[in-house]
Amino acid sequence: MRSYVIDHYGGIDGLRLRTTDAPNPPAAGQVLVRMRAAALNFRELLILAGHYQPLCKPDLVPCSDGAGEVVAVGEGVQRVVPGDRVALTFHPHWIAGEQPPGLAILGRGGSVDGTLSEYACVSQDELVVVPRHLSFERASTLPCAALTAWSALCAHGTLLPGQRVLVQGSGGVSVFALQLAKLFGAEVIALSSSAEKLACLQQLGADHLIDYRAHPNWHEQVLACTDGQGVDVTVEVGGGDTVERSVQATRVGGRISMVGLLTGSPGLSEGFFYRGLNIHTIRVGHREQFEQMNRAIALHRLQPVIDRVFDFEQAPEAFLHLQQRKHVGKVVIRIG
Repeated sequence: MRSYVIDHYGGIDGLRLRTTDAPNPPAAGQVLVRMRAAALNFRELLILAGHYQPLCKPDLVPCSDGAGEVVAVGEGVQRVVPGDRVALTFHPHWIAGEQPPGLAILGRGGSVDGTLSEYACVSQDELVVVPRHLSFERASTLPCAALTAWSALCAHGTLLPGQRVLVQGSGGVSVFALQLAKLFGAEVIALSSSAEKLACLQQLGADHLIDYRAHPNWHEQVLACTDGQGVDVTVEVGGGDTVERSVQATRVGGRISMVGLLTGSPGLSEGFFYRGLNIHTIRVGHREQFEQMNRAIALHRLQPVIDRVFDFEQAPEAFLHLQQRKHVGKVVIRIG
C-alpha cells in the first residue's frame, strides 16, 4: 500500500511517498475503503509548514478530504456494504448535535491520518454515502470545503430565498458557498481579484461581481448593490484584513460566518456592536449535516468545481499549484 506522509515540517518538500504492507482485514465495526481521490484545502499547506505541528500525529498522512469505494466490512457493520461509494467525515467522532467537548479541531489529516493513501480502514461511523451523480474526484471535495460552506450558510440560521450572501474569493469554500446559496434562491455578491476569476464566478451564478483590488473599500460596493442595507450573511474567509469591511457590508442584525483567518485574527470594531451583528466561528460540521447537504446536492445534481486533477505520483505538484493561489474551486489528486 502506498501512502504519502509528512516526513518533516517546513513546506511541501516534507512530503514523502512510502510503501507499507497491505492493510489488515477490517475488525468489528470497521470498514476498509479503497481511496480513489483526495482533495486539497489551504489548511494542508499550513499543516505542512508546521503551523499546527504540536497538534498533529506523528508520520501524518495528510489531506482531510477524500472519497473511495468500500471493499470490505467487519462484523456488525450496517451503515455500508462492499461496493458503496463513500466519503470520510472530517471530524471522525462528531455525529450530530453541538460540538462535543474536547473535539480535535484539526480533524482528519491533522489529529488523525488523512486521505492521501491507497486504503483507509475506519469506523463505519466515519463514512457517508456520496451522491450517485458525482465522480470520485468531485465527491472527494465535499468533506471539508463543501460542508464548511454549508455550515456557514445554514448551521446558525435559516437562509431564505431572496436573502443576500457575500462570498470572498474563488477558493473551495467560497465557490461552494456561492453554489449552495444559489440552491437556496439567495442573491450572491462575489469578491475576487481578477477579471478571469470573476467571470468564472459569474458563470456559477453570482449576481454581483466586485474586484477587490480595483475597489479596496469593497464594502461600499456591497452597500451599493443592496440599496445601502448590506447582506444578510457574509462568509468571511480573510480574517484580520477583511473582517472590518465585512462588518460594514453586513446588514443590521445580519450574520458573519468566520471560516478562515488567512490574514490573522480579527479585531472587532464598535461598528460590530452598533449593528447588532451575529458572528459564528465555523468548525466544518458533523456527519448529520454532511448527509443533509448530500441530499441537497443530489436533488439539484450540483457539480463541485474542480480547477485541476493531478495523478497520485504528482501530489507535490498539486500542493504547489494550490500554493500559487491561481485556482478557481478545488485541486484534486486522483489516487487510483
